[in-house]
Amino acid sequence: MTSQKLPILTQSLFSGILIAVAGWGFLANSALGMFLFCVGLVAVVKYRAKLYTGTAGFITGWKDVLPLLLILLGNILGTLAVAAVSLYSPLALPEAATGIIVARLGIGWLGTGLLAIGCGLLMSFAVDFARRNRDFSDWLPLLFAVPAFILCGFPHCIADAFYACVYLLNTPMDTIISFLLPLTFYYLSIVLGNFVGCNLYRFFQLPK
Repeated sequence: MTSQKLPILTQSLFSGILIAVAGWGFLANSALGMFLFCVGLVAVVKYRAKLYTGTAGFITGWKDVLPLLLILLGNILGTLAVAAVSLYSPLALPEAATGIIVARLGIGWLGTGLLAIGCGLLMSFAVDFARRNRDFSDWLPLLFAVPAFILCGFPHCIADAFYACVYLLNTPMDTIISFLLPLTFYYLSIVLGNFVGCNLYRFFQLPK
């Protein structure tokens, strides 16, 4: 791996960890966690760490596709690390994660992907404002967008990676095998849906 790609991977690992910790709070208490989730995204933007949904809406060409995929990989690995630690938690995290995964699968990959567009739209808009960092008002979209996409049930591919990792680490192997294909389609649909949502402003030719 080249030295240029290594910082991308390490920064994306950090983002994955931050989002997974926020997801941990959401699984522990969905009402409070919905607002505490903002902490993870604020930290990502503040540290200029690499997050898939904070980057997908700002790519400028095909040259940015590989770095974006590296960011996604690093984010997922970060969530996996936190999910492994969650095995030692006395909280009912597996039950909450299973409920989310079962609900996603019940919607189907197409419906889940369409819902994920809403999350991408909100995230790209909120991160764009927060990156400007002129005054406190630039951070308000981020503070409101996170509860908004959670209340609406819009999937976030990195948060869902954490929920999926918690689910998989607490599920018998034979069950995992039977659900592997639906889980794969469900997750890819979220990744694609988030990407479309993050770039929706381009379709309408809106200035950033």
